[in-house]
Amino acid sequence: MTKKPLRILHCFRSPVGGIFRHVRDLVEEHSKAGHEIGIICDSSTGGEHEDLLFEDIKPYLSLGLIRIPIQRSISLSDARVLRNTFRQIKALKPDVLHGHGAKGGVIARLAGTALRIGGNRVARLYTAHGGSLHYSRSSLSGQLVLRAERFQERLTDTLLFICEYEEITYNKKIGKPRIATRLIYNGINERDFEIIPPRLDSVDFMYVGMLRDLKGPDVFIEAFAKTERILGRPLSALVIGDGPDRDKYLAMIVESGLNRRISMLPAMRVKEAFTMSQILVVPSRAEAMPYIVLEGLAAGKTIVACRVGGIPEALGKTSAALVEPGNSDDLARVMAEALTTPNWHHTVMPARGAIELAFSASHMAQQVMTAYSELVERLQPHRFPDT
Repeated sequence: MTKKPLRILHCFRSPVGGIFRHVRDLVEEHSKAGHEIGIICDSSTGGEHEDLLFEDIKPYLSLGLIRIPIQRSISLSDARVLRNTFRQIKALKPDVLHGHGAKGGVIARLAGTALRIGGNRVARLYTAHGGSLHYSRSSLSGQLVLRAERFQERLTDTLLFICEYEEITYNKKIGKPRIATRLIYNGINERDFEIIPPRLDSVDFMYVGMLRDLKGPDVFIEAFAKTERILGRPLSALVIGDGPDRDKYLAMIVESGLNRRISMLPAMRVKEAFTMSQILVVPSRAEAMPYIVLEGLAAGKTIVACRVGGIPEALGKTSAALVEPGNSDDLARVMAEALTTPNWHHTVMPARGAIELAFSASHMAQQVMTAYSELVERLQPHRFPDT
């Protein structure tokens, strides 16, 4: 296995949520190990919170931070993005291009393939993080996206899956991979394993995450109202985050007459958010392996979540904390139980020690580096001994 420091570029679209957390952890761990790291991502998403997170990792980005406008949907502007990013990628002379999410995967794999054609032996890796796998095979758009993923296997050296669910879904929707794959769980740092008790003025429930329908804030709001009816008394909640559907959820809260009991706050550092309630609700309609669940468990939070993605792999596949996705009645039932049943947390939540063992950021980074190094070594030209 090669021992020389590697030049690694991570490509992804939105610097928000789980992908950004995943990349930040890899950047920090690999930079501390002596490798040179850079990031290419979208400049039109994220806000003050994400700017602070970039400031945290800038000391580790020896290859720099490149931010350009990258739209979520497929558009004619993608050709310009690919042209511009290729020039910058080529100038940085990477050993490894790692694409995250659908758009990041396209950039990394197309640029890496162009470099390979030009004689540069760059390794091309891709992690979906859900992304394209959320599409349905029954829709035209889904068929196009999933077929594009199948085609791009030809431009990929290794697929990395962040949970068993993602690997199973890829096989089901796209087909058995024709290239090398690795299952490497998302991981969190030792500093995340600190119990964060709720403040004296904490609310009953909180939602923390992106404000878009895929993540289910609307299901949370509906379930909150039904939980009040189940318990026969008013409750309190917070919706914390930013996203494209924020105004829609605010209007939903007001129209439901809940604006005095559900408040909305912008995205903030997760440890600050965790002081505001003991019960974290994750009402997603689809996920891969969400960091918010791992972070919540590490902080000692009580979690109620939908049975989607890799969440059952963290909470336990038969956990009483899991509910049917999109079902606000089922969610309300478990929210009421979590709030009022004595010792519900200790009975239902997995042991923090087991989470620390299974979902370690340092172990994740080591496994990813092994994938990088083995690919780079394999791509090196063979040298024959002098005769």
